[in-house]
Amino acid sequence: MYVESVPNRNSPPAILLRESFREGGKTRKRTLANLSHWPKSKIEALRVVLRGGTAIEKLEEAFETVRSLPHGHVAAVLSTARRLGLPRLLSREARLRKLVLAMIVARVIDPRSKLATAQGLRGDTAFSTLGADLELGEVTADHLYQAMDWLLPQQPAIERRLARQHLGEGSLLLYDLTSTYFEGSSCPLAKLGYSRDKIKGKLQINIGLLCDSRGCPIAVEVFEGNVADPPSFTALVKKVHERFKLEEVIFVGDRGMLTKARIREDLQQHDGFDWISSLRAPEIQSLVGSGQLQLSLFDERDLAEITLPDSPDERLIVCRNPLLAAKRARKRKDLLESTERELNKIVVATQRTKRPLKGKDKIGLRVGAVLGRFKMAKHYLIEIDDASFQYSRVNEKIEAEAALDGIYVVRTSVAPSKLGPEEVVLAYKSLSDVERAFRSLKTVDLKIRPIHHRLEDRVRAHVLLCMLAYYVEWHMRQDLAPLLFDDDDPLGAAAERASVVAPAQRSKKAISKARTLKTEDNLPVHSFQTLLKDLATITKNEIQPKSSAYEPFVQVTVPTPLQQKALDLLRVSLRS
Repeated sequence: MYVESVPNRNSPPAILLRESFREGGKTRKRTLANLSHWPKSKIEALRVVLRGGTAIEKLEEAFETVRSLPHGHVAAVLSTARRLGLPRLLSREARLRKLVLAMIVARVIDPRSKLATAQGLRGDTAFSTLGADLELGEVTADHLYQAMDWLLPQQPAIERRLARQHLGEGSLLLYDLTSTYFEGSSCPLAKLGYSRDKIKGKLQINIGLLCDSRGCPIAVEVFEGNVADPPSFTALVKKVHERFKLEEVIFVGDRGMLTKARIREDLQQHDGFDWISSLRAPEIQSLVGSGQLQLSLFDERDLAEITLPDSPDERLIVCRNPLLAAKRARKRKDLLESTERELNKIVVATQRTKRPLKGKDKIGLRVGAVLGRFKMAKHYLIEIDDASFQYSRVNEKIEAEAALDGIYVVRTSVAPSKLGPEEVVLAYKSLSDVERAFRSLKTVDLKIRPIHHRLEDRVRAHVLLCMLAYYVEWHMRQDLAPLLFDDDDPLGAAAERASVVAPAQRSKKAISKARTLKTEDNLPVHSFQTLLKDLATITKNEIQPKSSAYEPFVQVTVPTPLQQKALDLLRVSLRS
């Protein structure tokens, strides 16, 4: 049998399936079927088969991969964002909502500038399948800026929806403030201030982040770079009361945030607003000096609760951590030795024969620089004259400070019937979850800095995008914990901890993962970022047949067992 094309004058040729046979010594042929209605690719495939071959003789000769784009990490993050209802949080404007969603997902999988992000979303310069999956079409940086301008007015509604999902009456609210440096000088928000990044001379902005008791982000606020912690807390209390409509909550903030003024002026105005914070070192020293805090309390235990006569509505939970005490003692010893090493150089400089250091002002500048560098001025008695310099330790102050090593005091207005002393200490220690969020936002994952935007609203929108990206990442980490170095056995970790005052311990399961680099299923253990990179090796490939017998098609890489496990944990299907 064979396929024959028969000319048909002005009409398309007839495609016939025929066979040859011999009759009376002559070769004849007869038509078995008219294939004119078949598609060309099907006809060509039949020709190959009738010639004794197969439809594909050599795969590498029959097909070529026109383009491969990383897809697995996009599917994981985008599907998680959709499952969390993030598109619904972003209102209904389809095109702008897709662009915002694209920027959030791109921030998780590959944080870049808006210009680079736009390039990664365009079809001809795509870094991944994100732009195609969202059907964005042509994307420019201006389109993304337009989407950011649209997003910022949605922030109050977005935060209200998140608060409804994750907060309720009686919730624990974790709040902290951080700073991040700024590029340029034209943004009104960028100011010189206390740099938590330890970068001097750089303009910065301050970012306040509100999380629930688990560390899940709920709301974010951007402040000028010279705003201190307490004023930012005032804005938070107003947001919780007016925007979230909550009447009974417990605020958890550090000792620089929840000052006496903020407690009096912001929290005590609302009957249902309680708080948890801690005392500063001078306040602890004052308690010890007045005899209201007896260090003998810690001879047999590491936690004690006291109440002061002049503050009957405030509870003080006093804790002593021996490991923290040893750490502070080592640090003080090192600082004292480093300070004296530098001060001795100044003493030598005043006594040398050639060009000795002279003058109270010059010697004082050198001494002040050393004491300011190591923050040890309180522990030394300094004597300076025009030609000499002497110093000595104030041992009484050093001993008084050493006596308080490892001691910290958590203070709260929460009644004992609501939270016991151990629960209060654990709630205060939960602030570490906000610090972990800041590390993710600023450095290892989402890279909120450096900030290049010039307009105030663009800076606020950029920070909001990063917070929403962390919201997605936070939920992904919860689901992927069995495959990550993260501890996915909190009950086991709690069992390893001697007391709430002692440092947090990892569970045996987490220690095993770190030691063997394998999960219980014998799969490799990853960090969040390396797991995303592993998922990115699942590609979406455009296959182009070299023969006209076949139509082009798209094929997705088959996941490895590890990748399939990650997708299953995230409830993601590559076929959807």
